[in-house]
Amino acid sequence: MESPDVDRPPDVDVIVVGAGITGIYQLYRAVQAGFSVHLLEAGEGVGGTWYWNRYPGARFDSESYTYGYLFSADLFEEWRWQEHFAAQPETERYLNHVVDRFDLRRHITFGARVTSAGWQESSQQWRVGTEAGRTVTGRWLIAATGVLSIPYLPDVPGRDGYRGRSYHTGLWPSTAVDFAGQRVAVIGTSSSGVQVVPAIAAEVESLTVYQRTANWCTPLNNRPITDEEQAEMRAGFAQLKETLDTSVHGFHHRPHDRTAFEDPEDERRRFYQSMWDSPGFQKLTSNYTDILFNAEANAEWCRYIADRIRAIVADPATAERLIPTDHRFGEKRPPFVSGYFEAFNQPHVELVDLRQTPMVRITPTGIETTDGHRELDIIVWATGFDFGTGALARMGIRGRGGQALNDYWAEGPRTFLGVATRGFPNLLFPGGPHAAAGNNPRYNGDQVDFVTDLLIHARDHGIGVIEVTERSEERWTRMVDRGAAASSFGEGSYYFGTNIPGKPKRYLLNSGGRPKLFAVIAETVAKDYDAFEMVPVAEKATATG
Repeated sequence: MESPDVDRPPDVDVIVVGAGITGIYQLYRAVQAGFSVHLLEAGEGVGGTWYWNRYPGARFDSESYTYGYLFSADLFEEWRWQEHFAAQPETERYLNHVVDRFDLRRHITFGARVTSAGWQESSQQWRVGTEAGRTVTGRWLIAATGVLSIPYLPDVPGRDGYRGRSYHTGLWPSTAVDFAGQRVAVIGTSSSGVQVVPAIAAEVESLTVYQRTANWCTPLNNRPITDEEQAEMRAGFAQLKETLDTSVHGFHHRPHDRTAFEDPEDERRRFYQSMWDSPGFQKLTSNYTDILFNAEANAEWCRYIADRIRAIVADPATAERLIPTDHRFGEKRPPFVSGYFEAFNQPHVELVDLRQTPMVRITPTGIETTDGHRELDIIVWATGFDFGTGALARMGIRGRGGQALNDYWAEGPRTFLGVATRGFPNLLFPGGPHAAAGNNPRYNGDQVDFVTDLLIHARDHGIGVIEVTERSEERWTRMVDRGAAASSFGEGSYYFGTNIPGKPKRYLLNSGGRPKLFAVIAETVAKDYDAFEMVPVAEKATATG
C-alpha cells in the first residue's frame, strides 16, 4: 500500500541501516560520492557487532590492521592498534574515531531500530519506519545490517522464569557485569563462549560450562604489536592494502606451497607444531593446501589438535569431552582461544556435556539436566545468532506489490552478488547473505564499492529505479547452492542456518568465494550493469537532501 506522502520528494538520496563496519564504510562512500545520506542505527553508538558484543573476552580473531579500514592511508598511519587481535573496547574506540575523523556522525540517528520498509511504486522511493515512530524516505535503501546481529536464545523450558541474572553475549550491557563470588553458567562453546570462559573463570565462585558440541579450538596466539612492527606496517601500507584487496580470503597470510603427504611424517609433525603456534586464521589459510578437502590429511591434523588438548587438560574425561567427534576441522567455523582449555584445570570450573546429560529445564534458581540440578546466580547465553538473514527478516521489508521479503525468501535467500534481490527495487544489502567466507570487512567492502559505483552509474545516467533481472538472480543463487555441496562447511554449521529451528536449510555464504565475486562484478560493470533492469528517474521524486 502506498503511503499518504507518496507525492513528496524523498528526504534523502540514500538511507543506510546499520552503523557497523559495513554501514560506516557505506556511509563514507555515499557521502564522498555526493549523495545525501541518512543512516539509522538501532543502538546508541556505532560499531554494530562491536557495539553489542561487549562481553568479557570479546576480541578480533582477524588481525586488527587487516580488519580495519584501508580507504585512507592517513587513517592507517594515525591509528595505532595495541594488539595483533584487538579487544572489543579498542575496536569500539577505533570505529568512533573513524566516524568523527570523517565527520560522519551528523548523518546518523541512533536509537532508530527499523521496523518497516516499504517500496513506494509511484514515487520510486523507500519509506522506512522506526520503532520510535520516525519515518524517513529515500530513493535507495541500503541495509548494512550484518550477518551476526540477531542473537539467538534457544527455547528452553522455564527460561523466562529464571530469577537470577542472565545475559546473551550478543546483547551485553554497557555497564560491567560483576561476576565476583557468583555461581555462573556459560551455555554454548562456540566463538563467544570460548572467549567468555577464560575471561571470567578467575572471578567466579563456580563456573559451569554447558557444551552441546565440542569445537576444534586452537590458540589465537595474540600479543602486543611492537614498535618495530608498527613502523613496518606503516612503511608497508601500500603493499598490505594491495595484498588484502586481492587476497582470495581477505587475509595477508601466505599460503603454503604443498599438500600434506608431500612431507614425511616427522616434517608434518613439525609443521603442525608451527601451525599450532601461528596466529589466528593462519591455521586455515596457511596450512597444507589440502587440509580442508583431503579426509586423511584433515584427520591427521585433528589427531594432532586432540593430542594437544589432552596434554593441556588434566582430567582425561574432561579432555575427551572437549574433543569433537561429530565433524572435521573446518566443517564449522573453528574458534581461536586464549586460555580456554587451561580454564578446565581450575577446581571450580566444570564441563557439562549436554549430549551425555541433556538439559531438562531452566528453574527459577538454576539449570536442571538429566544428571541433576545446579544452583546459579548468573546465566550467560553464548548461543549464537540467526546468521545471514536474521536482521533483514526483522525489518518488515516489502517490495513491489507489497510482497514481504520474508515470503520471497521463505525457502532461503535469492540474491545477485549477495547485494540485491528481485522484486525489491533500489534495495541493496552489502554484507548480508551470500557474502563470501573470510575476513568479512574485506568482502563487505568489495560489495560496498560495487553498490556505490552502481548508485553513481544510476545518477549519472538519469536512472531512478534499478532491479536485478530474474536471470542474474537465478544464476548467482544457483551457483551458491551448487557450490555449497563442495564447501568445507558441513550442514551442521550455522552457515546453513541449521542452528535456528524452522529456518530453511540453505547455504548463506558465497560458495564461489571472492574470486567469483570479483569476476561477476567485473563482467557486470563491463556490460554496463545489464544484470539490472533500469527505469529513468521520475521528475517528481527528485531528492531534496
